[in-house]
Amino acid sequence: MGKIIVMTSGKGGVGKTTSSAAFATGFALRGYKTVVIDFDVGLRNLDLVMGCERRVVFDFINIINGEARLNQALIKDKRVDNLYILPTSQTRDKDALTKEGVEKVLEELRQEFDYVICDSPAGIERGALMALYFADEAIIVTNPEVSSVRDSDRILGMLAARSRRAELNEEPVKEHLLLTRYDPARVERGEMLNVTDVLEILAIPLLGVIPESQAVLRASNIGMPVTLDDKSTAGQAYRDAIARFLGEQIEHRFVKPERRGFFNRLLRRTA
Repeated sequence: MGKIIVMTSGKGGVGKTTSSAAFATGFALRGYKTVVIDFDVGLRNLDLVMGCERRVVFDFINIINGEARLNQALIKDKRVDNLYILPTSQTRDKDALTKEGVEKVLEELRQEFDYVICDSPAGIERGALMALYFADEAIIVTNPEVSSVRDSDRILGMLAARSRRAELNEEPVKEHLLLTRYDPARVERGEMLNVTDVLEILAIPLLGVIPESQAVLRASNIGMPVTLDDKSTAGQAYRDAIARFLGEQIEHRFVKPERRGFFNRLLRRTA
């Protein structure tokens, strides 16, 4: 029986879709059969980040409405074995997501896949609530800024009160924190919250710290999950976070400013 993971946040623009693609790819690279689903009906972006936008024929809403079978809508990644994408509709509205329809699709996927990753829209609208309702585990994506952290705290409240596990009085949704767009130099100047500040506010286990990196934008623009760029700091940080999710003990990197020696600074100036 597969595990349902929701990638969620209270604020938009924090990197949920990037993180959903990165984690799905990372799990597949580890040999786990993984599917990632776009819950952002009307604002479809996951297929762009995954580089399969031209291969979309049927989508999540077609499956819910009985207009296509699941195997017709699933897109197999061409680069990574065990990786599949279920895009959503770009023309329907959020009301197309029904609880019964979503449950049926997720239960079918759970039978076939080791991990089902739900790429949630931001906030607490219908798509976001539907994505978190069925979750077994949640990865809370936040930036090191007060508004992002505050909104994430509200999402934690929703997970505690509005998930199916909460309604059935089952074991709570397991929560993880993913801190994205982290810039140690700006933290040192007092322009961003530091890791300790965020952990004190949210009080959930830290899964990973993803540094601010141009590699994320480059990867998104060419439709490649940044996990595949193992030379970039962001790609390495995502791989570390995935390893921690799977139970490995790995020290957190990229949380302190890079200290350059005299010759490195000289070369940087002349580059």
